[in-house]
Amino acid sequence: MYLDYYGLNEQPFSITPNPRFLFYGTKHREALNHVLYGIRERKGFVQLTGEVGAGKSTICRALLEQLGKNYSTALILNPALSSEQLIKAIAMEFGLDLRGLDSVESLHALNMFLLSQLEEGRETVLIIDEAQNLSNEQLEQVRMLSNLETDDRKLLQIVLMGQPELRDRLNDPSMRQLRQRITVRYHLRPLKRSEVGCYVQHRLTISGANGAGPRFTSPALWRIFNYSQGIPRLINAVCDKCLLAGYVQQSGRVDYRLVGTAIKELEGIDI
Repeated sequence: MYLDYYGLNEQPFSITPNPRFLFYGTKHREALNHVLYGIRERKGFVQLTGEVGAGKSTICRALLEQLGKNYSTALILNPALSSEQLIKAIAMEFGLDLRGLDSVESLHALNMFLLSQLEEGRETVLIIDEAQNLSNEQLEQVRMLSNLETDDRKLLQIVLMGQPELRDRLNDPSMRQLRQRITVRYHLRPLKRSEVGCYVQHRLTISGANGAGPRFTSPALWRIFNYSQGIPRLINAVCDKCLLAGYVQQSGRVDYRLVGTAIKELEGIDI
């Protein structure tokens, strides 16, 4: 609705995890580099945690782009499956047909696939998002997958991504065998107040903003940070409402008051 008014080519504050919009603030760059390091150095297990909306899924999409063609990847977005279903879902993500196979045969087929990838000079990576939802039985199944190896290397690199509850789960004494295998960990923290303005401008620039694009004042950015506490998803939500409100009022300037209006709309408060 407001794209033409602001001279934008696309929605700048969509909440979908588009890697083109990834803002390389200090923490997000560190997070991506940690995960890439763990995979490329064949560390076996990598753990990435962060609050809801912190940008983990966007980092995941950027990761998949950076790995390139020498990597075969499987991405599990919803791990709310039984242990047997989880193995089959992983295999299907790798393009395997396991119809009619039992759990033992499925695991064997997956192992043979991993060996074939090794022979072809390809690395194999499994990424499980929302991993805090895995049951203890499923976490144990994932740990067993890490046992698939040759004499000198792991056949499968595993990335566990999730909310802070994942850290709590893995710190439980019953999970010590899995926790000891995770040698690369990173907790993604929200953006700092000083980064919010750069984040907003970055997304506007990617969307095609020029000199006539919307301008966020310093008090407006302060209020956006105060509301969002630096969580990118919340920043996107309030900024989208700000641009809509600015369009309605025919204003290219987003000020402190306009942000207040946007926040009230988001919270369902009568204006």
